[in-house]
Formats: sequence, structure tokens, C-alpha cells
Amino acid sequence: MKSDQGSSDSEDVGRLKFRKPRLNDGARISELIRSCKPLDINSTYCYLLLCRDFADTCVVAEEGGEIVAFLSGYRPPDRWDVFFIWQIAVDVDSRNRGIAKRMLFDVLNRPSTRDCRYIETTISPSNEASKRLFRGLAQELDAHCDVSDCFSESDFGDFDHEAECLFNIGPFKMNG
Repeated sequence: MKSDQGSSDSEDVGRLKFRKPRLNDGARISELIRSCKPLDINSTYCYLLLCRDFADTCVVAEEGGEIVAFLSGYRPPDRWDVFFIWQIAVDVDSRNRGIAKRMLFDVLNRPSTRDCRYIETTISPSNEASKRLFRGLAQELDAHCDVSDCFSESDFGDFDHEAECLFNIGPFKMNG
């Protein structure tokens, strides 16, 4: 299934633009993540690496020159048909506009992920918004959404962190 909900470097009437991140976006992405609780905060260095080495599988949503959303993902090296979504962050003032789903379709329609048949992500039990997003994505892709245990609270060691459930969506096929 192909969605018309986004394409690389495209703009809608609201002047929202989806694009690959650039190295100089790293610090601004880090600031965005910090403002989007309950997302895990990684180092700015991590976001610089994502911008430099994983730009083909990440998306920035920009409006009026400001980064209002970010999606990071990668393809696990031992599973050629999987696209793993690491984080999706949408600025509080830009929520409820479908930006997260549009970023997902933007990256799924890129050559770097077009042959993926499964999406995986982990979601903590209390994150209802993310659970709704990925269940809705599965429905739109006409794919199964299987949920299983992934990381227990004890897997995070001394860090106070909820367990994480693995959402596996697929198989699906993107037209392109």
C-alpha cells in the first residue's frame, strides 16, 4: 500500500516539509526529544550520528524553519525485511495533525526502506498515543499487529524505566 500522506522534501499548505536530517540538525533534534516526555533522552552525539549515518532512515518535519518532529529508525543488519522505529517525537504545539503517521509513510516510501515488509518498535505500556499510532498504521497497511514482551524493567538495570513491548507489524507491501 502506498499512502499519499508524505514524500521526501514535500510541503503541504501548512508549509510543513518532510526531509532527511542533516548534521546541523542534531542539536535541535536533541532539544526536541528533551521536550517530548516520556521519550528516552539520548546524547546529542547520538542524534548527530543518526543525522550523519542514518539519514536515509530518519525524517525531520520542519515548519517555518523550525524542526517540529523527528523520526529515527534503522534496518537491523540481520533482518533485511524489517524497519525498526526507534523514536518519534512531535513538538507539543504540532500534535494531533497526523505528522507522526505522515513521517512514517515518508520513510516507508524511500528507496532505503521500500523493500521492508515488517515494522518493529518498542512501546512502554503507559504510552497510549504510540500504541494508537502503530495499531492505526497496521490497519492502514492492512497488516497484522502482534504485541509481545521485549524488555523487562530489570533489563534497564538501575534506571527507573518501564518495561517495553515489541510491536511487530506485517507483512505489508509498499507500492513504489
